[in-house]
Amino acid sequence: MSAWVRLCAVSEAPKPGEVREMEVKGVEVCLANVGGRLAALNNVCPHRQGPLGQGWMEGETVVCPWHCWAFDTRTGEAQEPEQGRVDVLPLRVEGEDVLIALD
Repeated sequence: MSAWVRLCAVSEAPKPGEVREMEVKGVEVCLANVGGRLAALNNVCPHRQGPLGQGWMEGETVVCPWHCWAFDTRTGEAQEPEQGRVDVLPLRVEGEDVLIALD
């Protein structure tokens, strides 16, 4: 069963169209703001372990800064022609806190 833990304050979350690296309980997280919707992905690109949270947004995808692989923020699937995926982590906002579910 997953436990909900505080990732950050809402005020610390990235602005719309931005991403940010975060860490909680030893888990590296890429926090993305897709037009006001927050999404949390595993921060490590499966291609060459690039830091997704240092990348950028293109529409609803996060782009890895190392080799430009793009991942859908809803499914974690890589955009074609690339193949792969990153985990999408459950996220919710409660009051002024952004919470993430960790195993």
